Amino acid sequence: MKVTVVGAGAVGASCAEYIAIKDFASEVVLVDIKEGFAEGKAMDLMQTASLNGFDTKITGTTGDYSKTAGSDIAVITSGIPRKPGMTREELIGINAGIVKTVAASLVKESPNVILIVVSNPMDTMTYLAHKVTGLPKNRIIGMGGALDSARFKYRLAEALEAPISDVDGMVIGGHSDKGMVPLTRLATRNSVPVSEFISEDRLTQVKEDTKVGGATLTKLLGTSAWYAPGAAVSGLVQAIACDQKKIFPCSVLLDGEYGLSDLCIGVPVVLGRNGIEKIVEINLSDAEKEHLAESAEGVKATNSLLDA
Repeated sequence: MKVTVVGAGAVGASCAEYIAIKDFASEVVLVDIKEGFAEGKAMDLMQTASLNGFDTKITGTTGDYSKTAGSDIAVITSGIPRKPGMTREELIGINAGIVKTVAASLVKESPNVILIVVSNPMDTMTYLAHKVTGLPKNRIIGMGGALDSARFKYRLAEALEAPISDVDGMVIGGHSDKGMVPLTRLATRNSVPVSEFISEDRLTQVKEDTKVGGATLTKLLGTSAWYAPGAAVSGLVQAIACDQKKIFPCSVLLDGEYGLSDLCIGVPVVLGRNGIEKIVEINLSDAEKEHLAESAEGVKATNSLLDA
């Protein structure tokens, strides 16, 4: 199992670290355009192998995609990160050019690769990867919902004053501050609806805090977060590599599911060895359907900027 991570910055390096520590991949290749940067990150990570008990080989390269040949899975994290006050959508001009080049380079060297897109605006970059590569829809996955759902569960556990292992919940919709649809109605604490434990007002606060989860961290850190995004990516990669058939909300190309077409947006999917094994259509309330439709309009508006 060979995994490539493009972009050796904070998010990319965290992806590589979490994948390596889980020890399910034989090799992780880090790629970056900055001379020596990926090589240095790879060497630093390899020097933790004996300490963290993994045998995954981590290598780095400065823009040589031939080193990625034969990759089973490739993660695209490259692009500029958010700064305080920026929306994910404002990154589109620079990041679209980067994602276009990177996706084409990866598929050229690894025709059977499964792509996971992290670069923002993520739903639009996932859609762009489809347009550039022409890969089957099961082999291009946008990582947003897994991260947003982790942030949702963090806020739920905080509100419930419960251990996070007791909490389950999911966020669908666009990976944007306005587009996220945290499914509070379906959130549970050990199978009991969370509404049994906390008030509607507190649940609304959880929802709003979840939606600005990334912006909150960007304001505190001065740049995008990296630990949780890296962990979310490693979860998706492991589900595919180990054929786990796990359900994650991911940004996928829809063709009539949820009444939506010709866009990538977050919905629950089963992930296994073929990438997206199945899109899971859950019964949404009228309000949830309305919020998802509004989110889709926002994603389409951002997609339209690709041709601008």
